[in-house]
Amino acid sequence: MPCEQHTDARKYCPNNTHTPLAAPLLQDGNLLGFSPHTPLELPLYLTPVAAGFPSPADDYIDQTLDLNEHLVAHPAATFFVRACGDSMLGAGIHNKDILVVDRALNPKDRDVIIAALDGELTVKRIRNKNGHVWLLPENPDYKPIQVGPEACFEIWGVVTYVIHKV
Repeated sequence: MPCEQHTDARKYCPNNTHTPLAAPLLQDGNLLGFSPHTPLELPLYLTPVAAGFPSPADDYIDQTLDLNEHLVAHPAATFFVRACGDSMLGAGIHNKDILVVDRALNPKDRDVIIAALDGELTVKRIRNKNGHVWLLPENPDYKPIQVGPEACFEIWGVVTYVIHKV
C-alpha cells in the first residue's frame, strides 16, 4: 500500500478553514501513537564514543537512560510515522526511518514537518517566503512544492527525531 494513503486525523481546507475534513489515517499501520506506559531504562555510558580507539581506562556506566524521556517531550501529542521515499535524504531522513512527530510544537520556518497536502501525507521542510508557503524536499531530484490557496493543507506536526537503522 503506498505510504501516502491515510484516513485519520483532522485537516482543514482553505475554502472552509474551520471545518474538519475526512481524516487521513494510514491504513498500513505506519502511523503509531506514543504509549507512555512502556518505560525501558538502558545503560548510559559515561564516556562519549569517539570515532577512534576507545580508552579502556574510562569508567563505564553513568546512569540509566529511558529513551521516552529524551525523544518525547509531549506524550499526548506525539506520534511516530515511518518515512517513505528519498526526498529528505539531505535532512538525514531515509526510506523506512521512523520519525518522532510532536503535534504540540508550533511549526517554525525551516522546520521539518509532517503535512497533509490534498489528501496525501508528506514529510518536508516548511518555508514561508514572501507570503507563500513552500514544502521543500532535501534532495535535488525533487522540486519544491508551493502550497496554493486552493490546496487542502494541514500541518500534522513537527519532526523532532529520526530513528535510523545503521
